Amino acid sequence: MDDAEPIPAVTELLTRLGALDGLVVAFSGGADSAFLLAAAVRVLGPDNVVAATAVSDSLATWEREPAGAFAAGLGVRHLWPTTHEIEREGYRANAGNRCYFCKAELLDVLTPTAEELGWPVATGTNADDAVAGFRPGIRAAAERGALTPLRDAGLTKDQIREQSRRWELPTWDKPAAACLSSRIAYGISITPARLARVDQAESSVRAAWTGAVPLTDLRVRDLGDGQARLEVDAAALAAMEDAPESALREQVLGAVRTAGFDEVGIRAFRSGSMNDALRA
Repeated sequence: MDDAEPIPAVTELLTRLGALDGLVVAFSGGADSAFLLAAAVRVLGPDNVVAATAVSDSLATWEREPAGAFAAGLGVRHLWPTTHEIEREGYRANAGNRCYFCKAELLDVLTPTAEELGWPVATGTNADDAVAGFRPGIRAAAERGALTPLRDAGLTKDQIREQSRRWELPTWDKPAAACLSSRIAYGISITPARLARVDQAESSVRAAWTGAVPLTDLRVRDLGDGQARLEVDAAALAAMEDAPESALREQVLGAVRTAGFDEVGIRAFRSGSMNDALRA
C-alpha cells in the first residue's frame, strides 16, 4: 500500500467521475487513457465503464495486444470499432490539422454507442495537452461534446504517471506512442500503403534489436521520396555508436530498408519532431 501524500488533482478526478452514471473511454492504450479507464473503474465499477479502441490502418499492430490485456485486466467491456479517418479528405491531405479529422472520425463513430448507453465519451487529454500549443484534435473532440476529465481535474502527465505507479498500472512508464500517421511528414498524402510500411519498419527494428539496453522510444519517420529517419531514445542511440555495437547500427538501419525505404538516417528521438515543419 502506497502511503504517499494524495495528489489533490487525483481526488478531484475521482470526484468528477463519481458524478457520472457511466462512461465510454476512448482508450488508445497509452498511459493517459489507461489511467482514465482505471480511475473510472475504481469509481463507477467495471459494469458502468466501456473501453473503446479504434482500429484502423493508423493503429500500430504491436499496440493492440497490450491494450486488450489492460482492459481485460480491469474487467470492462472492450469495444474495437473500425474507424475510417483515411476516407476523410482532410486527413489524407496530411496538412497541419490532420489530427482534427482523426479525432472527429473517432467521436463520430463512438457517439451512437454512447448515446445508446446514455453515457458520455471521454478522452485522455491531460492538463499539459491543453497548454501544449497546436492541438487540433482537442477542438474536434470539444465540438462533439467529449469530456476531458484529466484536463478538467488539472492532472499533468507527470502526475498521471506517478498515480499510475501507485496503482501499479503497467502503463505508468509506457513511452508515448502516437498513431502511425504522425510518422508521415506533413504534406505527404496518408495512404494505407505508407502506414503499413512504417508499421512494418518499426516492427522489424524491434525484432532486430539486440542492444544491451532496452529500446524504448522508437519512430520511423517517412520523409517522402523513399527517405526515412529512424529515431530512437538517447541510450539506444549511444549503444549503437559504441564500437562493439557498430554492427547493431547497420542491423537496425537494414531493418528499416527492408520495409521499402531507400535512404535511412538516424538521430535521437524527440517527441513531435515532425511539427518542426509547421513552425518553419
